[in-house]
Amino acid sequence: MASTAGRRSDIPKPGADGRYTISAPGIKAQFIPYGATLTNLFVKDKNGNEIDVVLGYDDAAYYPKDTSHPTYNSIPGRYANRISKGQFTIDGKTFRTQKNDGQNTLHSGTNNWSYRTWTVTSLSDTSITFSLVDKEGDSTGMPGRVDANVTYSVFNSTWSIKMSATATAKTPLMLTQHTYFNLDAYKNPATPLIWDHTLSLPFSKRYLAIDSSALPTGKILEAAPGSINDFHSKPNLALGHSRSASGFRGNCGGSCEGYNGFWLIEGAPKGDVVLTLGSAWSGVKAEMRTDQVGVVLYTCAWSDGSANLKKTQGTGSRKKVEKSSCIAIEAQDYVDGINRPEWGRVDAQITGPGEVYSWETSWTFGLM
Repeated sequence: MASTAGRRSDIPKPGADGRYTISAPGIKAQFIPYGATLTNLFVKDKNGNEIDVVLGYDDAAYYPKDTSHPTYNSIPGRYANRISKGQFTIDGKTFRTQKNDGQNTLHSGTNNWSYRTWTVTSLSDTSITFSLVDKEGDSTGMPGRVDANVTYSVFNSTWSIKMSATATAKTPLMLTQHTYFNLDAYKNPATPLIWDHTLSLPFSKRYLAIDSSALPTGKILEAAPGSINDFHSKPNLALGHSRSASGFRGNCGGSCEGYNGFWLIEGAPKGDVVLTLGSAWSGVKAEMRTDQVGVVLYTCAWSDGSANLKKTQGTGSRKKVEKSSCIAIEAQDYVDGINRPEWGRVDAQITGPGEVYSWETSWTFGLM
């Protein structure tokens, strides 16, 4: 397995806990080079207390050891989410990728960028940049070499993520920041589950239909007001607003409950908030802005209760990540769009020599 390891000699070392810390008014974020991962994100709740609203581990050295590898707040690449049948075609040539999700490829296989140690190339009090060289053969089945960078910065209660990449040959490039949230930091005594969190998707009437393996079928559906996948018709709908509906179980593919799909972002003016996640209990709201055309929502249906919470989270008796107790929110392009020419996203998902892939998303935290 090839990787770009270590850090530049002129970059300060991480703290004693292995983390790099950046901060600004109202926000503090911590990172490790493995996966270019966000490990902790501290914001203020309605009582003025600092709470850690993303999942992760206390021990920075455990991230590469966890065999379940949930991609906690890291960068999967070169191609996020699923590739159907583990293959794609560029200029008439078929490339085959590792099938690590049944008959499909998930996040580019088990040597994707979230498994790599990135290089810290820049660091200040408010920003950090990681870089990665992905040689041909490092990402199974992907042609050419890719040079990638991600810069995280914080300012005025906002966390900003900017990514760029170049390639030496035509190759799929579709990135995301795979961020897992619980805006209560698991401290709500009534429930650790995510269903009382609220969600608004003001520009997302439509979503991709999925099969039992959470792979898009090719159909694009419109969510009727009040239906399971509707977060458009009213602001701040509870994530569990349709939990009693007969189709809620299986909605995320298979027999699981909740969400694991892609919503289109359509007609959003540049710079507008396209998603708002909130919690009445903590009072925290998180507003997302992005240049991406959609967003994946996954409500942690496969968490089995074995993973520990961080010491910054939970209560005296609550110490584990339970099923349906978090939500991963991933701004990105259409899932498996490289194999769906009818969607018109193939060219957008292939980057070639002389082109620059870019991706930008920010989260602003405040009170409901």
